[in-house]
Amino acid sequence: MTERQIVSPQAEPEEVALDRTLRPQRLDDLIGQDRVRENLRILIEAAKQRQEPLEHTMFYGPPGLGKTTLAHIIANEMGAPIRVTAGPSIERAGDLAAILSNLHENEVLFIDEIHRLGKVVEEILYPAMEDFALDLVIGQGPGARTVRLSLPHFTVVGATTRLALLSAPLRTRFGATYRLDFYEQAALEYIVDRAARALNVPLEPEGRAEIARRGRGTPRVALRLLRRVRDYAQVRGDGVINSTIAGEALALLEVDHCGLDDLDRRVLHAIIEKFGGGPVGLETIAASIGEAADTIMDVVEPYLLQLGFLDRTPRGRMATQLAYTHLNIPYPRTEQGTLF
Repeated sequence: MTERQIVSPQAEPEEVALDRTLRPQRLDDLIGQDRVRENLRILIEAAKQRQEPLEHTMFYGPPGLGKTTLAHIIANEMGAPIRVTAGPSIERAGDLAAILSNLHENEVLFIDEIHRLGKVVEEILYPAMEDFALDLVIGQGPGARTVRLSLPHFTVVGATTRLALLSAPLRTRFGATYRLDFYEQAALEYIVDRAARALNVPLEPEGRAEIARRGRGTPRVALRLLRRVRDYAQVRGDGVINSTIAGEALALLEVDHCGLDDLDRRVLHAIIEKFGGGPVGLETIAASIGEAADTIMDVVEPYLLQLGFLDRTPRGRMATQLAYTHLNIPYPRTEQGTLF
C-alpha cells in the first residue's frame, strides 16, 4: 500500500484476518450507527419472537463503515450460520444456483457489492428471495422444461456502495434498507481505543484523539492509521502513542488534520487551479490527475462532500470556500453562478 492510499476505505487483503479479530460480534458491542443499531435490534427481536428468519436486509453507504460487520452481527444475533460471497464472484446463474441449493434453514447469505450482480443472476435470485424457490431449466429447445425446487427459508443481506445501480426489482425485494453514515469522532476514539487494547498498544488519550480526528469518519481507515502509528512509535519512539508521536507519524504519511491525503488534495487543487474552481466533470478531473474516475467517486468524493469541501452540481464538481480556506488559497470574490 502506498502512502497515497493510506486513507482508502477499501479493505486490503492483509487486513481481512486482523479486521475479523477486531470486529464486534453483537449489537451491544457496536459503537456508532445508533439509528441503524436500534432499528436492527427491533427487527431481529421481532423475527426471533415469531420464530421466523429475518427479513432480507440491505446496507448501503461508503466503503469501510461496517456493512460486512453488520452482516456477521445479524447472523450471530439470529444464532444462524453465515455464507459470504460477492457480486463479482457470481458470474453465472449456475454459480448462484449452487450457493442457494446448499443453504440451510435460517442461514444468512451475505452478498457484498450486490450491485455488480449480472442481470441473468438476478433473475435466479428474485424467486429465491420472494418465494424461497429455485427455478431451473432442464433441457434445451422445444423439449426444455422448468423445474421449481423448494429452498429453506434464509436471509439475504446485501451490501453496496452504490444503491442507485441496483435494479428496481432487486431493490424492492429487501424488506429493510439502511444507510450507514460516517462515524462521529467520539465513536472512532472508542473504536481505536478498543483496537489498541486488543493489539496491546499503549495509547494515550491525546494520541487516540489525533488518530480518530484523521480517520475520515471511517473505522477501517482509523484502524489502519492506528497500525501505522504503532509502527512509527515502535521505531522512532518508546512504543507509546501520544499526541506528538501520532502527529509526527501521520504527517509523515501526508495525512493532514482533517484526514485528507495527497489524492484528496490533488483533486481539490485540480478543480481550483486547473478549472477555476469548477464546475468540472468527474472524467475530466480524473484525466487531469491520472486517476480512475471510480476511485475519485468511491474514495475521495464522499468524504470531501461530508466536509463541505466539494459541491456536486448538474454541470459538474465545484470546490467550496471551505476547500480554498483549507488549502490556504484566496477565495475568488466574483460570483461563480448558482445552478437551479
